[in-house]
Amino acid sequence: MDEPLILAVETSSRVGSVALARGSALLTESTFSAPLQHSAEVFPAISQLLNRFHVVPGDIAQVHIAAGPGSFTGLRIAATMAKAMHLANATAIVTVDSLDVIVANIGDASSAPALQDSCGVLLDRIATVLDAKRGEFYAAVYQRVRRTEPTDQTAPAGDTGYLIPAPQEHIWRKIIPDCLITADELVGRFGTEAPLGVLGDGLLYHRDKFIADNVCILNERYWSPRASNVHRLGHQKARAGLFADPLTLTPFYLRGPLVTLKKS
Repeated sequence: MDEPLILAVETSSRVGSVALARGSALLTESTFSAPLQHSAEVFPAISQLLNRFHVVPGDIAQVHIAAGPGSFTGLRIAATMAKAMHLANATAIVTVDSLDVIVANIGDASSAPALQDSCGVLLDRIATVLDAKRGEFYAAVYQRVRRTEPTDQTAPAGDTGYLIPAPQEHIWRKIIPDCLITADELVGRFGTEAPLGVLGDGLLYHRDKFIADNVCILNERYWSPRASNVHRLGHQKARAGLFADPLTLTPFYLRGPLVTLKKS
């Protein structure tokens, strides 16, 4: 039986991207031409990928999306598109965590040097951060552990349905789940005992807030989540049959949007 054609969509952060895969094999990935252009570029980008491989929307068996936390508009675009694809062609939907998609950037041998950053030691802990406005960040903290090491059942890490690869035959285990936190709280709580690497688009305008003696800012090339990683994690869930219910699918906002009322 042919492997399913998979569309992966990442619109949870500033820089959006889409990818096309056949089963576990990534065929191609396209990054949008400018930040915060998700609504304008997502459908043309998908169309270009489909045309390149001579397939049509009805050929897509699965759509994998980053469901949050992140940009409210971006998350709605991905969720709405996935639901429409299901209604039109019974496309199966897989959701993954946006912060997990970022840490997956540090997932293979080519990214291993990033863990030996300005701290001068091999980093075993990483925090991913996205700007949540109001002086807060969407964040999660991960520990690098051996793939064969049993999971600590007391750790506040939910069953995501996938393993996040890390360099040197390790995986990233989430030790602090997605939360809203200030830069001072994150640095004060996790940047004191052992070196902590930080990455994510939340650093773009707020890098200085995370600078501390025991904190390493990872290279900017690893900050943005990518559609290829959405597929990398989502395919594991798909193989386990962990598909989202299109009727109850909602983005993982973590908190409500900031609404400003115009003065009359």
